[in-house]
Amino acid sequence: MITNTSMQGTVRSDVAVSAHDRVYRGLRTRIMHGQIAPGQALTLRGLGREFGVSMTPAREAVNRLVAEGALQMSSSGRVSTPELSNERIEELAALRALIEVELASRALPRAHIALIERLQTINASIADVVSNRDAVGYIRTNLEFHRTLYLRAQAPAMLAMAETVWLQLGPTMRALYGRLRRSEAPQYHRLIIAALNAGDEPGLRLAVRSDVTQGLRMLAG
Repeated sequence: MITNTSMQGTVRSDVAVSAHDRVYRGLRTRIMHGQIAPGQALTLRGLGREFGVSMTPAREAVNRLVAEGALQMSSSGRVSTPELSNERIEELAALRALIEVELASRALPRAHIALIERLQTINASIADVVSNRDAVGYIRTNLEFHRTLYLRAQAPAMLAMAETVWLQLGPTMRALYGRLRRSEAPQYHRLIIAALNAGDEPGLRLAVRSDVTQGLRMLAG
């Protein structure tokens, strides 16, 4: 028999989970898209006020993002986005090369014409945000291009690993955008699309590897 007390407890628990998940997803998206600068401090009180939740779900969301490497917490409890060393940037660039090249290779046999047309559309929208000097829009749309391709690999565990790397790199990607001063969509996206059209796996692997590492390694250098 389910009592009113147990039902009320379940409802409160569901509300807490929902609040935590809302803060987690909202903050995760902001970090991944470079909306928060490297080294920027965050407070639980500020997050709670911003998302309209209590300290507990804000703390749970922060702890989850710390575990994923998207945030760091000092011994004094100060929470901030990480400022990555050159060595760390090199490491994450190498991870992108390993994971994303494999995802693209697995996606190639399933790269139908509708996927290629979708990638062309996304790439055109990247050119629009570049012309508007929209750094956050650029990062968001660039990741959408890659995610759209990698979903065809049907390798969810591998894609989740790639997204964790993107999350750790989000604030740094914002800094990289400022350094690159882009005036057009990335040239390697056109090469990726051309390789998909031609069924050219070596060309695809090279284009993806170049696209995901070149800028980061320039930043580290």
